[in-house]
Amino acid sequence: MDDVDAVNAQIARNMLDSGDWVTARINGVVYLEKSPLGFWLMAVSYVIFGVHDWSARLPTALGAIGLMWVTAALGRWGFGRRVGFYAGLAVGASAGLFLFTRITIPDVLLTLAVATALYCFLRAVEEEDGRWAWGYWGAMGAGLLLKGLLAALVPMATAGLYLLLTRRLFERRTWRLLRPSSGVLLMLAIYAPWVVLATLRNPPIFDFTWRSEPGVYRGFFWFYFINEHILRFLNLRYPRDYNTVPRVPFLLLHLVWIFPWSAFLPAALRNWRWPAEDRPGRVRLLAVLWIGFLLAFLSLSTTQEYYSMPCYPAFALLAGAALAEAPNRWISWGYGALAALGAAMGAATGVILYLVRQVNPVGDISSALTENPDAYTLALGHMSDLTLQAFAYLRGPLLLAGVALAVGTVAAWFLRRGPVGPLCLAGTMVLFTQAAYRAMAIFDPYMSSRPLAEAIAAGPEGGLVLEGHYYPFSSVVFYTNRRVLLLHGRAENLVYGSAAPGAPPVFLEDDDLARLWKRERLVYLVAPVTSRPKLEAFLGPAHLFAERGGKCVLTNAPAGIR
Repeated sequence: MDDVDAVNAQIARNMLDSGDWVTARINGVVYLEKSPLGFWLMAVSYVIFGVHDWSARLPTALGAIGLMWVTAALGRWGFGRRVGFYAGLAVGASAGLFLFTRITIPDVLLTLAVATALYCFLRAVEEEDGRWAWGYWGAMGAGLLLKGLLAALVPMATAGLYLLLTRRLFERRTWRLLRPSSGVLLMLAIYAPWVVLATLRNPPIFDFTWRSEPGVYRGFFWFYFINEHILRFLNLRYPRDYNTVPRVPFLLLHLVWIFPWSAFLPAALRNWRWPAEDRPGRVRLLAVLWIGFLLAFLSLSTTQEYYSMPCYPAFALLAGAALAEAPNRWISWGYGALAALGAAMGAATGVILYLVRQVNPVGDISSALTENPDAYTLALGHMSDLTLQAFAYLRGPLLLAGVALAVGTVAAWFLRRGPVGPLCLAGTMVLFTQAAYRAMAIFDPYMSSRPLAEAIAAGPEGGLVLEGHYYPFSSVVFYTNRRVLLLHGRAENLVYGSAAPGAPPVFLEDDDLARLWKRERLVYLVAPVTSRPKLEAFLGPAHLFAERGGKCVLTNAPAGIR
């Protein structure tokens, strides 16, 4: 898809092609915001399987499988096999994990690193086996290479609060087991080499300016640590190419992200006892602290919907522990709430299908959508583009989703007294995600520029220009693998790198494009359909080469309509 999905996939390819695995680049422009391990894993996948969209997603898919395994192992260790199975099932079959692994972001891998670190921490302190401490520090080192300082902050803060509440924080025995001196060295041995190389290759080496402003380049160290970590947390970062979910919706949306298992969280909290003296009680304590710290920390800063993914395993552990104690009144209420919600959603699906029964879909779905660009800095911002008419294009997926939710949740309620109930819910989510996959295929012309890229790749050789920021047409670059010129593209994520010494001359203004347009060489210009009149006003007549999903390709010479 366009935006960060194709951007990250292409960064990995750029690393592979250039041989520079230290400094990420977008279209030749240095991109210093992110840690590199996610890019490295995609690049390795390309080496093994070739460059494909599916091979770019393979590390994310394997990370999700690994997360299910670690969550199940933690649940099995703390509660027993049944809870372990339910916890792994819950984290893998949750709405949030599906939604936020559709794009090539490293958050599921970060979640795996955090879960692994806390699993190893518990094994070290509860079994008094210091060998597990190596896993604790090593997982945090890997997490730092995936997402930065949050990967160490969450396990350290959660572990510290756990030790404080269990009255072991100041015991020498605890620190001998955790091996902090050698552990920190291991963590830094994993993380620091990249930081040192990136700092040396992208000077100035040290700059501690506490303000962020356009047009000033201060190197890697300043941008990565001060601008991206500290100033972003304080909402003082420039460019402000991100948005935030208001705090109350951010917290309440976890009922959706953990769906359907969130229905059992009241039962899980009901069973929590203090002080936590046995192993199940201490795992519950860790899970509550894990969730509480991360959500409290994120509530103090700007938050995207998926930032809290590292605490999904904790929610799954609590839900799995509750389900294993069925049947009881609280679990029955959870199943009942899900059945009522599923029936209501099934009925709403029927109403929507009835309302669009006479709507005849013409063309692709983009013609039935609205545009709300201010919302696109949120992960699910495009959901606001939906209209009632758009559901006429989604009849099949909508019907499958409605039937799955209605039948699956009601069946789970009838089978709630045995182990089949959770399996019914997992099956419901499998069918629901299949409906979502089919819907995404219908959205493909709107969410991706692949059809335009394929038309350009099959056409005559020519230069390639994108109107506006790189991100909205990033899949054109991935599927053509060409360096592009950007008309008015010095914006958002590329602003800082464009001021770096030796930045490539890939940014155009109107006069630059007008001169390029008049040359004999063929030029492809990718732009929104709505921009065509404005472009033709200063370029003169332009030839339509391809159009799909509200986007078009214009050329300065006839090349055949695709």
